[in-house]
Amino acid sequence: MVRFYALLLGFLVFVTGGASAQAVDYDRLDQRLSQLSREDEIVGLAVGVIENGEITFVRGYGITAEGEGPVTKDTVFRWASLSKGVATSLVTKLAMEGRFSLTDTIASFKTSLRLPGGGERVATLEDLMAHKVGVVSNAYDTLLEDGGDPADIRRRLGSLKVVCPIRECHSYQNVAFDALAEVVEATTGLTYAAAAEIIIFRPLKMTTASTGRAALESSASWAKPYERRRGDLLPSLRTVKDPYYKVPAAGGVNGSIHDLALFARAQMGLAPNVLAPETLSELHTPRVYTPREQSRLRNQFESRMQDARYGLGWRAYKYDVTGNKVVGHRGAVEGYRSLMLFDPELDSGVVALWNSNSRRPVGIELEVMDMIYGLPPRDWMGLDAGAAGAAK
Repeated sequence: MVRFYALLLGFLVFVTGGASAQAVDYDRLDQRLSQLSREDEIVGLAVGVIENGEITFVRGYGITAEGEGPVTKDTVFRWASLSKGVATSLVTKLAMEGRFSLTDTIASFKTSLRLPGGGERVATLEDLMAHKVGVVSNAYDTLLEDGGDPADIRRRLGSLKVVCPIRECHSYQNVAFDALAEVVEATTGLTYAAAAEIIIFRPLKMTTASTGRAALESSASWAKPYERRRGDLLPSLRTVKDPYYKVPAAGGVNGSIHDLALFARAQMGLAPNVLAPETLSELHTPRVYTPREQSRLRNQFESRMQDARYGLGWRAYKYDVTGNKVVGHRGAVEGYRSLMLFDPELDSGVVALWNSNSRRPVGIELEVMDMIYGLPPRDWMGLDAGAAGAAK
Protein backbone atom coordinates (compact mmCIF):
# COMPACT_ATOMS: atom_id res chain seq x y z
CA MET A 1 0.00 0.00 0.00
CA VAL A 2 2.84 2.39 0.82
CA ARG A 3 4.42 1.71 -2.57
CA PHE A 4 1.08 2.31 -4.27
CA TYR A 5 0.74 5.75 -2.74
CA ALA A 6 4.35 6.57 -3.53
CA LEU A 7 3.76 5.67 -7.17
CA LEU A 8 0.50 7.64 -7.19
CA LEU A 9 2.23 10.70 -5.77
CA GLY A 10 5.01 10.40 -8.33
CA PHE A 11 2.47 10.18 -11.13
CA LEU A 12 0.54 13.21 -9.89
CA VAL A 13 3.71 15.28 -9.68
CA PHE A 14 4.64 14.14 -13.20
CA VAL A 15 1.32 15.08 -14.81
CA THR A 16 1.23 18.45 -13.06
CA GLY A 17 4.67 19.38 -14.36
CA GLY A 18 6.84 18.88 -11.27
CA ALA A 19 10.09 18.31 -13.14
CA SER A 20 12.25 18.25 -10.01
CA ALA A 21 10.45 15.28 -8.42
CA GLN A 22 12.34 12.00 -8.30
CA ALA A 23 10.27 9.33 -10.02
CA VAL A 24 12.70 6.41 -10.13
CA ASP A 25 12.81 4.07 -7.14
CA TYR A 26 16.57 3.53 -7.06
CA ASP A 27 16.48 1.01 -4.22
CA ARG A 28 14.06 -1.14 -6.19
CA LEU A 29 16.09 -0.69 -9.38
CA ASP A 30 19.31 -1.73 -7.64
CA GLN A 31 17.58 -4.79 -6.16
CA ARG A 32 16.20 -5.76 -9.56
CA LEU A 33 19.56 -5.34 -11.29
CA SER A 34 21.36 -7.27 -8.55
CA GLN A 35 18.87 -10.09 -9.04
CA LEU A 36 19.33 -9.97 -12.81
CA SER A 37 23.12 -10.08 -12.48
CA ARG A 38 22.87 -13.38 -10.60
CA GLU A 39 21.17 -15.09 -13.54
CA ASP A 40 23.39 -17.67 -15.25
CA GLU A 41 23.10 -15.98 -18.64
CA ILE A 42 24.51 -12.67 -17.33
CA VAL A 43 28.27 -12.11 -16.93
CA GLY A 44 28.67 -8.36 -16.50
CA LEU A 45 26.19 -5.50 -16.64
CA ALA A 46 26.35 -1.72 -16.29
CA VAL A 47 23.35 0.61 -16.05
CA GLY A 48 22.94 4.37 -15.91
CA VAL A 49 19.89 6.55 -15.33
CA ILE A 50 19.48 10.21 -16.20
CA GLU A 51 16.58 11.88 -14.39
CA ASN A 52 15.62 15.52 -14.83
CA GLY A 53 18.88 16.08 -16.69
CA GLU A 54 21.16 14.68 -14.00
CA ILE A 55 23.04 11.39 -13.96
CA THR A 56 21.41 10.00 -10.83
CA PHE A 57 22.44 6.35 -11.05
CA VAL A 58 25.46 4.70 -12.63
CA ARG A 59 26.51 1.27 -11.42
CA GLY A 60 28.17 -1.96 -12.49
CA TYR A 61 27.15 -5.53 -11.67
CA GLY A 62 28.81 -8.87 -12.18
CA ILE A 63 32.31 -9.35 -13.58
CA THR A 64 34.29 -8.42 -16.66
CA ALA A 65 35.25 -12.08 -17.20
CA GLU A 66 35.55 -15.26 -15.19
CA GLY A 67 38.39 -14.88 -12.70
CA GLU A 68 38.70 -11.15 -13.34
CA GLY A 69 37.48 -7.98 -11.66
CA PRO A 70 34.02 -6.52 -11.11
CA VAL A 71 32.23 -4.30 -13.58
CA THR A 72 32.38 -0.66 -12.49
CA LYS A 73 31.07 2.60 -13.89
CA ASP A 74 34.37 2.91 -15.78
CA THR A 75 34.46 -0.58 -17.32
CA VAL A 76 34.58 -0.34 -21.11
CA PHE A 77 32.20 -2.32 -23.34
CA ARG A 78 31.57 -2.33 -27.07
CA TRP A 79 28.64 -0.09 -27.96
CA ALA A 80 27.78 -2.03 -31.14
CA SER A 81 25.06 -0.20 -33.11
CA LEU A 82 24.83 2.64 -30.62
CA SER A 83 27.90 3.68 -32.61
CA LYS A 84 25.49 4.80 -35.35
CA GLY A 85 24.22 7.60 -33.13
CA VAL A 86 27.79 8.79 -32.65
CA ALA A 87 28.35 8.81 -36.42
CA THR A 88 25.14 10.67 -37.24
CA SER A 89 25.77 13.17 -34.44
CA LEU A 90 29.22 13.82 -35.89
CA VAL A 91 28.03 14.13 -39.49
CA THR A 92 25.01 16.28 -38.64
CA LYS A 93 27.11 18.57 -36.45
CA LEU A 94 29.52 19.07 -39.36
CA ALA A 95 26.58 19.81 -41.66
CA MET A 96 25.15 22.37 -39.23
CA GLU A 97 28.58 24.05 -39.23
CA GLY A 98 28.30 24.47 -43.01
CA ARG A 99 30.84 21.86 -44.11
CA PHE A 100 28.21 20.32 -46.40
CA SER A 101 24.46 19.70 -46.57
CA LEU A 102 22.54 16.62 -45.46
CA THR A 103 20.82 16.79 -48.85
CA ASP A 104 24.10 16.41 -50.72
CA THR A 105 24.25 13.15 -52.67
CA ILE A 106 26.49 10.31 -51.59
CA ALA A 107 28.27 10.48 -54.96
CA SER A 108 29.31 14.09 -54.34
CA PHE A 109 31.68 12.85 -51.60
CA LYS A 110 33.36 10.28 -53.83
CA THR A 111 32.87 7.47 -51.32
CA SER A 112 33.25 3.79 -52.20
CA LEU A 113 29.49 3.21 -51.89
CA ARG A 114 27.70 2.13 -55.05
CA LEU A 115 23.97 1.52 -55.21
CA PRO A 116 21.88 -0.25 -57.86
CA GLY A 117 21.28 1.80 -61.01
CA GLY A 118 23.66 4.53 -59.91
CA GLY A 119 21.54 5.24 -56.84
CA GLU A 120 24.49 6.88 -55.11
CA ARG A 121 23.85 9.85 -57.43
CA VAL A 122 20.31 10.12 -56.05
CA ALA A 123 20.56 9.05 -52.39
CA THR A 124 21.60 11.77 -49.96
CA LEU A 125 23.46 11.73 -46.66
CA GLU A 126 20.08 11.99 -44.96
CA ASP A 127 18.88 8.89 -46.83
CA LEU A 128 22.00 6.99 -45.80
CA MET A 129 21.69 7.93 -42.11
CA ALA A 130 17.99 6.96 -42.12
CA HIS A 131 18.69 3.63 -43.90
CA LYS A 132 16.61 4.56 -46.96
CA VAL A 133 19.02 3.52 -49.72
CA GLY A 134 16.81 0.84 -51.25
CA VAL A 135 18.89 -2.35 -50.86
CA VAL A 136 18.10 -5.40 -48.75
CA SER A 137 18.57 -4.99 -44.99
CA ASN A 138 22.05 -5.79 -43.64
CA ALA A 139 23.34 -6.05 -47.19
CA TYR A 140 26.54 -8.13 -47.39
CA ASP A 141 27.11 -8.21 -43.63
CA THR A 142 28.11 -11.83 -44.14
CA LEU A 143 30.93 -10.79 -46.47
CA LEU A 144 32.14 -8.37 -43.81
CA GLU A 145 31.99 -11.11 -41.16
CA ASP A 146 34.01 -13.37 -43.47
CA GLY A 147 36.84 -10.83 -43.49
CA GLY A 148 36.01 -8.78 -46.58
CA ASP A 149 37.25 -5.23 -47.02
CA PRO A 150 34.38 -2.77 -46.38
CA ALA A 151 35.26 -0.48 -49.30
CA ASP A 152 35.32 -3.42 -51.71
CA ILE A 153 31.98 -4.65 -50.33
CA ARG A 154 30.44 -1.19 -50.69
CA ARG A 155 31.39 -1.16 -54.37
CA ARG A 156 29.68 -4.56 -54.81
CA LEU A 157 26.40 -3.24 -53.40
CA GLY A 158 25.73 -1.67 -56.80
CA SER A 159 25.08 -5.13 -58.25
CA LEU A 160 22.21 -5.90 -55.86
CA LYS A 161 18.55 -5.77 -56.77
CA VAL A 162 16.50 -2.80 -55.60
CA VAL A 163 14.05 -3.73 -52.82
CA CYS A 164 12.33 -0.35 -52.94
CA PRO A 165 12.98 3.06 -54.49
CA ILE A 166 15.36 5.29 -52.55
CA ARG A 167 13.55 7.12 -49.72
CA GLU A 168 10.47 4.88 -49.86
CA CYS A 169 11.33 2.22 -47.25
CA HIS A 170 13.62 1.51 -44.32
CA SER A 171 16.28 -1.17 -44.81
CA TYR A 172 18.84 -1.30 -42.00
CA GLN A 173 22.50 -1.23 -43.07
CA ASN A 174 26.00 -1.62 -41.63
CA VAL A 175 28.47 -1.77 -44.53
CA ALA A 176 26.65 0.88 -46.57
CA PHE A 177 26.12 3.06 -43.49
CA ASP A 178 29.87 3.16 -42.86
CA ALA A 179 30.32 5.31 -45.96
CA LEU A 180 29.71 8.04 -43.38
CA ALA A 181 33.21 7.36 -42.04
CA GLU A 182 34.59 8.13 -45.51
CA VAL A 183 32.56 11.35 -45.58
CA VAL A 184 33.93 12.44 -42.21
CA GLU A 185 37.51 11.68 -43.19
CA ALA A 186 37.22 13.46 -46.55
CA THR A 187 35.72 16.62 -45.06
CA THR A 188 37.80 16.93 -41.89
CA GLY A 189 41.16 15.58 -43.02
CA LEU A 190 41.18 13.41 -39.87
CA THR A 191 40.82 9.70 -39.37
CA TYR A 192 37.31 8.76 -38.28
CA ALA A 193 38.64 7.79 -34.83
CA ALA A 194 40.36 11.15 -34.41
CA ALA A 195 37.32 13.10 -35.60
CA ALA A 196 35.04 11.30 -33.13
CA GLU A 197 37.53 11.95 -30.33
CA ILE A 198 38.08 15.64 -31.10
CA ILE A 199 34.54 16.63 -32.08
CA ILE A 200 32.36 14.44 -29.82
CA PHE A 201 34.15 12.50 -27.09
CA ARG A 202 36.57 15.08 -25.74
CA PRO A 203 34.13 18.02 -25.59
CA LEU A 204 31.64 15.81 -23.71
CA LYS A 205 34.40 14.67 -21.29
CA MET A 206 33.88 11.05 -22.35
CA THR A 207 37.24 9.87 -21.04
CA THR A 208 36.93 6.14 -21.84
CA ALA A 209 35.24 6.42 -25.25
CA SER A 210 37.19 5.25 -28.30
CA THR A 211 36.96 3.38 -31.56
CA GLY A 212 38.68 0.14 -32.50
CA ARG A 213 39.67 -3.18 -30.98
CA ALA A 214 43.09 -2.04 -29.78
CA ALA A 215 41.51 0.78 -27.78
CA LEU A 216 39.05 -1.61 -26.17
CA GLU A 217 41.70 -4.11 -25.15
CA SER A 218 44.05 -1.44 -23.80
CA SER A 219 41.42 -0.04 -21.44
CA ALA A 220 42.19 -0.26 -17.72
CA SER A 221 38.99 -2.26 -17.18
CA TRP A 222 37.17 -3.85 -20.10
CA ALA A 223 34.47 -6.50 -20.37
CA LYS A 224 35.28 -9.65 -22.35
CA PRO A 225 32.64 -11.01 -24.76
CA TYR A 226 30.49 -14.00 -23.79
CA GLU A 227 27.86 -15.84 -25.84
CA ARG A 228 25.51 -18.68 -25.11
CA ARG A 229 24.87 -20.61 -28.29
CA ARG A 230 22.24 -23.20 -29.08
CA GLY A 231 22.62 -26.17 -26.74
CA ASP A 232 24.88 -24.33 -24.27
CA LEU A 233 23.91 -24.24 -20.61
CA LEU A 234 26.08 -21.22 -19.85
CA PRO A 235 27.63 -18.42 -21.91
CA SER A 236 31.24 -19.05 -22.92
CA LEU A 237 34.14 -16.64 -23.35
CA ARG A 238 34.67 -15.61 -26.97
CA THR A 239 37.40 -13.74 -28.81
CA VAL A 240 36.91 -10.09 -29.70
CA LYS A 241 36.48 -10.05 -33.46
CA ASP A 242 37.44 -7.36 -35.94
CA PRO A 243 34.75 -7.24 -38.68
CA TYR A 244 32.44 -4.61 -37.21
CA TYR A 245 35.38 -2.56 -36.02
CA LYS A 246 36.18 -2.23 -39.76
CA VAL A 247 32.95 -0.23 -40.13
CA PRO A 248 33.48 2.22 -37.26
CA ALA A 249 30.54 4.48 -38.09
CA ALA A 250 28.21 1.48 -37.88
CA GLY A 251 29.65 -0.44 -34.94
CA GLY A 252 33.12 0.64 -33.88
CA VAL A 253 32.70 2.62 -30.66
CA ASN A 254 33.70 1.52 -27.15
CA GLY A 255 33.04 3.21 -23.83
CA SER A 256 31.93 2.94 -20.22
CA ILE A 257 28.41 3.26 -18.89
CA HIS A 258 29.31 6.66 -17.45
CA ASP A 259 30.40 7.88 -20.87
CA LEU A 260 27.25 6.46 -22.43
CA ALA A 261 25.21 8.40 -19.86
CA LEU A 262 27.11 11.58 -20.79
CA PHE A 263 26.34 10.93 -24.45
CA ALA A 264 22.66 10.39 -23.58
CA ARG A 265 22.56 13.76 -21.78
CA ALA A 266 23.97 15.38 -24.90
CA GLN A 267 21.21 13.77 -26.97
CA MET A 268 18.70 15.32 -24.56
CA GLY A 269 20.04 18.77 -25.40
CA LEU A 270 22.01 19.18 -22.19
CA ALA A 271 25.35 19.88 -23.91
CA PRO A 272 24.27 22.52 -26.46
CA ASN A 273 27.84 23.71 -26.98
CA VAL A 274 28.57 20.27 -28.49
CA LEU A 275 25.21 19.21 -29.96
CA ALA A 276 23.06 22.25 -30.65
CA PRO A 277 19.23 22.14 -30.64
CA GLU A 278 19.05 22.30 -34.43
CA THR A 279 21.44 19.35 -34.69
CA LEU A 280 19.31 17.28 -32.31
CA SER A 281 16.15 18.24 -34.18
CA GLU A 282 17.63 16.83 -37.39
CA LEU A 283 18.83 13.69 -35.63
CA HIS A 284 15.62 12.79 -33.84
CA THR A 285 12.95 13.84 -36.34
CA PRO A 286 11.45 10.62 -37.77
CA ARG A 287 12.09 10.09 -41.48
CA VAL A 288 10.52 6.70 -42.10
CA TYR A 289 8.10 4.23 -40.50
CA THR A 290 9.71 0.90 -39.56
CA PRO A 291 7.02 -1.81 -39.62
CA ARG A 292 9.53 -4.61 -39.05
CA GLU A 293 10.70 -2.97 -35.81
CA GLN A 294 7.12 -2.36 -34.71
CA SER A 295 6.23 -6.01 -35.30
CA ARG A 296 9.25 -7.18 -33.30
CA LEU A 297 8.43 -4.87 -30.41
CA ARG A 298 4.81 -5.98 -30.41
CA ASN A 299 5.86 -9.58 -29.94
CA GLN A 300 8.38 -8.77 -27.22
CA PHE A 301 6.81 -5.98 -25.22
CA GLU A 302 3.08 -6.16 -25.94
CA SER A 303 3.13 -2.88 -27.84
CA ARG A 304 4.65 -0.84 -24.99
CA MET A 305 6.43 1.24 -27.61
CA GLN A 306 4.30 2.18 -30.59
CA ASP A 307 4.56 3.97 -33.93
CA ALA A 308 8.17 2.86 -34.48
CA ARG A 309 10.04 5.24 -36.77
CA TYR A 310 13.64 6.04 -37.67
CA GLY A 311 15.42 9.38 -37.71
CA LEU A 312 19.14 9.82 -38.40
CA GLY A 313 20.79 6.95 -36.54
CA TRP A 314 18.05 7.05 -33.87
CA ARG A 315 14.74 5.31 -33.41
CA ALA A 316 11.66 7.19 -32.22
CA TYR A 317 8.51 5.79 -30.63
CA LYS A 318 5.39 6.78 -28.76
CA TYR A 319 5.41 5.29 -25.28
CA ASP A 320 2.30 3.27 -24.49
CA VAL A 321 -0.22 4.74 -22.02
CA THR A 322 1.47 8.15 -21.83
CA GLY A 323 1.93 8.79 -25.56
CA ASN A 324 5.23 10.54 -24.86
CA LYS A 325 7.86 10.59 -27.60
CA VAL A 326 10.90 8.52 -26.69
CA VAL A 327 14.16 8.23 -28.60
CA GLY A 328 16.80 5.52 -28.49
CA HIS A 329 18.63 2.67 -30.11
CA ARG A 330 20.02 -0.75 -29.26
CA GLY A 331 23.05 -2.69 -30.40
CA ALA A 332 24.38 -6.26 -30.47
CA VAL A 333 27.68 -7.63 -31.70
CA GLU A 334 29.61 -10.80 -30.87
CA GLY A 335 29.11 -11.08 -27.12
CA TYR A 336 28.09 -7.49 -26.36
CA ARG A 337 24.78 -5.67 -26.17
CA SER A 338 23.77 -2.09 -25.51
CA LEU A 339 20.75 0.17 -25.25
CA MET A 340 19.66 3.76 -24.75
CA LEU A 341 16.12 5.09 -24.36
CA PHE A 342 15.07 8.56 -23.21
CA ASP A 343 12.30 11.12 -23.17
CA PRO A 344 13.78 14.35 -24.59
CA GLU A 345 11.04 16.51 -23.04
CA LEU A 346 11.64 15.19 -19.52
CA ASP A 347 15.45 14.98 -19.87
CA SER A 348 15.18 11.49 -18.43
CA GLY A 349 16.15 8.03 -19.63
CA VAL A 350 18.28 4.93 -19.25
CA VAL A 351 21.41 3.37 -20.73
CA ALA A 352 22.78 -0.16 -20.33
CA LEU A 353 25.75 -2.25 -21.48
CA TRP A 354 26.38 -5.96 -20.97
CA ASN A 355 28.87 -8.56 -22.17
CA SER A 356 26.68 -11.48 -23.16
CA ASN A 357 24.02 -12.18 -25.75
CA SER A 358 21.22 -12.42 -23.18
CA ARG A 359 18.11 -10.47 -24.17
CA ARG A 360 16.79 -10.10 -20.63
CA PRO A 361 18.51 -6.77 -19.92
CA VAL A 362 16.49 -5.21 -22.74
CA GLY A 363 13.68 -5.13 -20.19
CA ILE A 364 15.67 -2.67 -18.08
CA GLU A 365 14.67 0.20 -20.35
CA LEU A 366 10.99 -0.49 -19.81
CA GLU A 367 11.26 -0.95 -16.05
CA VAL A 368 13.07 2.40 -15.76
CA MET A 369 10.83 4.29 -18.18
CA ASP A 370 7.73 2.94 -16.43
CA MET A 371 9.11 4.39 -13.18
CA ILE A 372 9.80 7.72 -14.88
CA TYR A 373 6.19 7.85 -16.04
CA GLY A 374 4.81 6.71 -12.68
CA LEU A 375 3.36 3.51 -14.10
CA PRO A 376 2.82 0.41 -11.96
CA PRO A 377 5.87 -1.91 -11.88
CA ARG A 378 5.99 -4.86 -14.27
CA ASP A 379 8.49 -7.67 -14.58
CA TRP A 380 9.93 -6.69 -17.96
CA MET A 381 13.20 -8.47 -17.17
CA GLY A 382 11.48 -11.81 -16.59
CA LEU A 383 12.81 -12.29 -13.06
CA ASP A 384 9.58 -13.25 -11.33
CA ALA A 385 8.45 -16.80 -12.01
CA GLY A 386 5.31 -16.88 -14.11
CA ALA A 387 5.13 -13.10 -14.46
CA ALA A 388 3.02 -11.97 -17.38
CA GLY A 389 4.47 -9.61 -19.94
CA ALA A 390 8.11 -10.28 -19.08
CA ALA A 391 10.74 -9.88 -21.78
CA LYS A 392 12.08 -13.26 -22.77
